[in-house]
Amino acid sequence: MSIEEVQKEIVEEFGLYDDWMDKYNYLIELARDLPVIDSKYKTDEYLIDGCVSKVWLHADMDGDKLVFSADSDAIITKGIIALLIRVLSGRKPEEIKDARLTFIDDIGLKENLSPTRANGLLAMIRQIRMYALAYYTKQQKGK
Repeated sequence: MSIEEVQKEIVEEFGLYDDWMDKYNYLIELARDLPVIDSKYKTDEYLIDGCVSKVWLHADMDGDKLVFSADSDAIITKGIIALLIRVLSGRKPEEIKDARLTFIDDIGLKENLSPTRANGLLAMIRQIRMYALAYYTKQQKGK
């Protein structure tokens, strides 16, 4: 499934809910389904700078695909990172760095977050893209 297809699926899922309390509850469900990050990555080295909540993000290559794992100490934030991982994990670094994340606006996520959570969302996206850029650069040097 392409990045665009996954985003469309997310928009459809969120469209099933009429109000943001239900959508927050769905984010909490997604957070509960996020695979557990290895505890060795729950260190300061893997914390995302710019998030008020603690969010740990790890990336590793699996073949030519970048795979992310994450966790957060805040359940809504954990749901947000779960969405980002769903869209971007298991993709080539070039796909990730060039991806247009339209689902964020399409579901109204950013405008329904507090300013600090919205800043955290941008910090998560920035960190994912930084990992992608780093691995992409490494791949290009290896050619």
